[in-house]
This record gives sequence, structure tokens and C-alpha cells, in this order.
Amino acid sequence: MPAIAVHAVITPKPEHVEAVLTEMRGMVQHSRQEPGCLRYDLLRQDDGGTVRLHVQERYRDMAAVQAHRDSAHYQAYRAKAGDWFQAAPVVTVLEEVDVA
Repeated sequence: MPAIAVHAVITPKPEHVEAVLTEMRGMVQHSRQEPGCLRYDLLRQDDGGTVRLHVQERYRDMAAVQAHRDSAHYQAYRAKAGDWFQAAPVVTVLEEVDVA
């Protein structure tokens, strides 16, 4: 069974960029410890004053993706950060076909 890749784009409101970054750094630390998580990377894009955070994730299978979404750290982050975004995060779930 191929691994599952998840790509999320988060656009925080300007006044909440640092708070989202702080929370996301915690998400990185906790998510990398999940048994089904193969990779969890946080990247920053500054596009003319608009900051977008990109999260590139890789999981063993869809059960691992669901375990991540059900985790206490993910649920706590979502509950805390909901009002910090300019728009809802854009999340794409992809099945890997040919990945190095």
C-alpha cells in the first residue's frame, strides 16, 4: 500500500503569524513522534507581506492520517488557532505514486 502525502497551506492573519508559528512548531514536534508519521515539515512563504505556512506531511497509510487528526495535539491546535486564519486552511491528501 502506498504512503499518503498531505500538503496543507495555512494563511494566518498578520497579527497572528507568530502565534501560529509557535503552535505549528509544537505540532511539528508532536506529529513527528506519531507512529504512522513518516515526515512532517513546516515551511514559510512571505509573499509581499502575506505569510503562508506550508506543511508537508507523509504517513504510512490513511489510518495514520486519521490518527493524526484524532490526536490530542492536533485537536488542541485546531481549537486554539481557528480564529487566527485569514481563510480556512487548504489541505490536499495525495496517494504517492512514484516518490524518491
